[in-house]
Amino acid sequence: MYAEASEKIQENGILQVFPGLLGPHSSCTPKVANIIAEVAKNEFMRSPCVEAGLIPPLVQLLNCKDQEVLLQTGRALGNICYDSHEGRSAVDHAGGAQIVADHIRLLSQNTDPANQKLLTVFCGMLMNYSNDNDSLQAQLVNMGVIPTLVKLLGVHFQNTPLTEMCLIAFGNLAELESSKEQFASTNIAEELVKLFRKQTEHEKKEMIFEVLAPLAENDTIKLQLVDAGLVECLLDVVGQTVDGDKEEDIAELKTASDLMVLLLLGDESMQKLFDEGKGSVFQRVLSWVPSHNHQLQLAGALAIANFARNDGNCIHMVDTGIVQKLLDLLDRHVEDGNVTVQHAALSALRNLAIPVVNKAKLLSAGVSEEVLKFLKSEMPPVQFKLLGTLRMLIDAQAEAAEQLGKNVKLVERLVEWCEAKDHAGVMGESNRLLSALIRHSKSKDVVRTVIQNGGVKHLATMATSEHMIMQNEALVALGLIAALDLGMAEKDLESATLVQVLHKLLSDERSAPEIKYNSMILICTVMEPLHKEVQGLMFLDVVSKLRSHENKMVAHQASLTEQRLTAQS
Repeated sequence: MYAEASEKIQENGILQVFPGLLGPHSSCTPKVANIIAEVAKNEFMRSPCVEAGLIPPLVQLLNCKDQEVLLQTGRALGNICYDSHEGRSAVDHAGGAQIVADHIRLLSQNTDPANQKLLTVFCGMLMNYSNDNDSLQAQLVNMGVIPTLVKLLGVHFQNTPLTEMCLIAFGNLAELESSKEQFASTNIAEELVKLFRKQTEHEKKEMIFEVLAPLAENDTIKLQLVDAGLVECLLDVVGQTVDGDKEEDIAELKTASDLMVLLLLGDESMQKLFDEGKGSVFQRVLSWVPSHNHQLQLAGALAIANFARNDGNCIHMVDTGIVQKLLDLLDRHVEDGNVTVQHAALSALRNLAIPVVNKAKLLSAGVSEEVLKFLKSEMPPVQFKLLGTLRMLIDAQAEAAEQLGKNVKLVERLVEWCEAKDHAGVMGESNRLLSALIRHSKSKDVVRTVIQNGGVKHLATMATSEHMIMQNEALVALGLIAALDLGMAEKDLESATLVQVLHKLLSDERSAPEIKYNSMILICTVMEPLHKEVQGLMFLDVVSKLRSHENKMVAHQASLTEQRLTAQS
């Protein structure tokens, strides 16, 4: 109804007359409800409709049997609720949602066209009632609306307006965490895949995608979607759109490949699709990596990273030559700097490098050389993955650790990133890699490279980290520096206030036994050159208390350290 006519109805006080005309037995009731529905299409009329007291009589009409009355009443309530807090509150207060939900449940099996129209209106009303409102959505979930709507989708899949209304309602409810369990207990996966297979239009596919994406965040539903055959549908979409240059092709390709990667985040669904490396899906996804399409390259690399979440899969993939595909992909993106593809390929290599048996294979395939090409990257996500990949590669690989540790450009960059205060992840990984180069190589040349490039102070700071694993890695690396070239490191250890750091770690009751143990080992190593600092801090008091420590290794080392301190003084 035109805004002008609506204004006149409001100005002349006609809204206030309507409640009296909405009797269940009055012949004009459906017409009045229809007028209210039309008036409420105007945003400025929704609050006046509530203030005129229209909601209670409209909700009462939901109890009558006349189909036309129910249809117009559902429309009126739905329009008043649209984007209106007052409308929703009034319907909530009058208990309208429960009555409508009960109607839908009772009518769900009836495929008569007039009934389908009524169901479409009622679904729309519940959608307008709960849209973008978590507490009202939760209320609908608690009323058991989800199983009813899933049943509707199955029974009325040939009725386009009704299925669309169900899909929009699912889209609203699926974002809610509490809804996922209810969805998982229905056959929603089967129904959505069945519906998806029938679609030819882009818009319809997009509508289903919008429901699938939030649902697929749930691991149980991931597996149900895989079992229902969604993956084959997604692979078909990719095949149909990969060479398309229309906007909708590009959008569909992205959505389908993203959803594919999401399905692989569930352990069970991932393992099912991997199928010991024989799975046809796994093979198809591998073929995306050398693709000319950036979106597919990205999805392929992310999929490999997801498949590489357990040792068995990683070992199989490395043995079947996946590393070279990833290296070729990275090589294509050294210059153009496609950050998402770089990040995804590095993530995959990092995961593949975790099993011990894979490390030497990745090193001999030239992974470290390829990864070093990205040292010049200024993008923190790429820096973070690059560091993690190198750290995984050199774990217990002395030769590789020595080779990388003597690489001045790498060590310079690590020292620079150790100060990346804006990017805690990059800063933490840089420190850990610096320490790992020393710990795994145990090489004097590496120690000298780290000292000459100013790395000592960062390792001393790392020893004060809130993470015990990082404290320990730092102490072991500092111990090796002191043992292998104390003369060269002495000044740096002094200016990094190492002795004060160690005193603090030994005095702190929260320090783990291995932290106390390694701190005492280090004190014994630096005691002579830094004796002034050691004597000034009353170490004897702290150490003698540790002789009665419950950990035998700590207690024994405390006795030895006490003897050394006493002899020194």
